[in-house]
Amino acid sequence: MGRDRLRRTKLAGMAGTGLLALAACAGTGSPAVRLAAGPAVTPAAPATPSVTATAKPTGSPAASPSPSPSASIGESEGTLRVLALQGRVEYGGTSTKVDWVTPYEKRTGCRVVALDRVRTGEEMAARFEDGSYDVVSPPPELAGALMAGGSVAPVDTSLIEAYDDIPGWLRELPGLRRKDEVYGVPYLWGVNRVVHAGSRDGARDGGYDGPGDLYTTSPVAIRDDPLSIADAALALAGAGRDLDVSDPFQLTPAQLDAAVGLLAERDGPDRVYWKDPVEVVRAVAGGSVRLAQAWPYHADLFERAGRPLETFGKAPATGWADSWMISAAAASPNCAYKWLDWMSSAEAQRWAAAWTGLAPANPEACTGRARHVCDVHDARDGKRPEGVFFAVRPSRDCGGVGGECTDYADWASRWKALVK
Repeated sequence: MGRDRLRRTKLAGMAGTGLLALAACAGTGSPAVRLAAGPAVTPAAPATPSVTATAKPTGSPAASPSPSPSASIGESEGTLRVLALQGRVEYGGTSTKVDWVTPYEKRTGCRVVALDRVRTGEEMAARFEDGSYDVVSPPPELAGALMAGGSVAPVDTSLIEAYDDIPGWLRELPGLRRKDEVYGVPYLWGVNRVVHAGSRDGARDGGYDGPGDLYTTSPVAIRDDPLSIADAALALAGAGRDLDVSDPFQLTPAQLDAAVGLLAERDGPDRVYWKDPVEVVRAVAGGSVRLAQAWPYHADLFERAGRPLETFGKAPATGWADSWMISAAAASPNCAYKWLDWMSSAEAQRWAAAWTGLAPANPEACTGRARHVCDVHDARDGKRPEGVFFAVRPSRDCGGVGGECTDYADWASRWKALVK
């Protein structure tokens, strides 16, 4: 029996998750939704999106300018096609009470004729290649490739009303910019933490030494993503290994070898590699894993269910930020800008944060339904979380700072060989 079949059998056989599993399903939805009947819209595929304005926008996108009162987005083209990760956008199909697409349509006159949702960056890259989308919200590893390949266009942030409400540390993340130009408008963010259920003898931290025990004990659950290699690199740095890891997402060949070697040490049938958040909930709730790479969302879910989990304090961790980008071949650039404007607003991000359990980029959203989510992430003050390295696409030039590093293709191939 192969690893994939064994892992599926293990997850399918778990019981006793009850409310936890149901709550974890909140952010799931159908992977592809066509929202309007009628003939397909053929993109005009301009080289760059053109935005009609009543006056020429002032300020440089590279400087993250304040919106200019004289600048405005042009008339709506009428339709918009959206590509996002599963659960990140809801139109009322999963729950009639969860819908932040309809308000956008009513306010802008732009009709979302396609809302396609995928589970992985690989699926998203394959979908985006056909050039039929106006806006996309890629994971960090794909965002870097889209910027480098010219598949997305620079954003004129003066046309995004709430852009200045987003903290500077998020706006300046290197994964959203290239050569001093803004390409991604921050949307939601999260942090990867190692959680465990504690120990019966009451030992401090459950008897574990720290997050590095995720790689030296079993059974455990690790996120099925090549960027999880960065967490192993952080564990090596925390263990005092003489590897000089300054950025876990920019690793030299020797550092990559060491991180993958740590992952491989205890790899086997007792390790669960999870893609969907519900998988890690089932694994922990069912008692089939002792430690798990998880999100604050998971810890909060167990806390509210009366089964609190423990973490390792403020140990160094990795994180990520979702953003919205405009396709360089957008057929409806004005509707695309209106989408970015809406998705940056406190109202839209309040919906998104409350539904996904991820922190909103705009702290003004930290009220009402999203207040608790922001508290879980310490996001209400807009400050950058301490000790968190936010994901970027690994690159040969070490993120532009010079040196000889490994790129994402190296990470992906090593991960594929590990997770067979």
